[in-house]
Amino acid sequence: MKTLIVIPAYNEALNIEKTVNDVKQNSNYDYVVVNDCSKDNTKEVCEKNNFNMISLPINYGLTSGIQVGMKYAYKNDYDIVIQFDGDGQHQAKYLKELVKKIEEENCDVAIGSRFVTQKKPKTMRMLGSNLISMAIKLTTGKTIKDPTSGMRAYGKKAIEEFVNNSSLTPEPDTLVYMLKKKLKIEEVQVEMSEREFGESYLNPIKSIEYMLSMMFSILFVRALTLKVKKGGK
Repeated sequence: MKTLIVIPAYNEALNIEKTVNDVKQNSNYDYVVVNDCSKDNTKEVCEKNNFNMISLPINYGLTSGIQVGMKYAYKNDYDIVIQFDGDGQHQAKYLKELVKKIEEENCDVAIGSRFVTQKKPKTMRMLGSNLISMAIKLTTGKTIKDPTSGMRAYGKKAIEEFVNNSSLTPEPDTLVYMLKKKLKIEEVQVEMSEREFGESYLNPIKSIEYMLSMMFSILFVRALTLKVKKGGK
């Protein structure tokens, strides 16, 4: 299947070269870096290395970066899109496993999960992940062990959903939307690396805000997807 790796990047000048080289060395898939108007020299690093890149004129945020990547894939008739972070935490050696899951099990979304065969550590961040998993189970009946993983492969149906619905995000609530639309989601065991350079935008306060936002969206917005559709007919 024709596969595209979408690498969203914001201020990842110290990580992007290693990330793209990891993708190129461990797969023969196409890739595109979506530079979200970085304030550092991410764009210059990509240009220097002749990386395939879409550079946005304004900092739109992660969601818009993924949407741009999905539209690029749709326009160029890709069968699979893999979201792959530009910060070096995702490992490209698992890319083929994600593609294999979609090809062989005919699923629509394959999540690179840290917890298929391994238990979650008992931390506050994992507590939030557990609560999100419980909310997804409550609203869909499906258990997603690593709902916050940003390493995901999307098949054609899922790509089309992103292209046709600008409200979809690369976040856990979109998994609920996909399940409500009867798309099949599976998980693949992966390992992730620690970020070498830069800092995550999720500090403790933002992590709590993120969890509360996701819980609200899952329980009161995405859970009503089909009911709203039926009511509007």
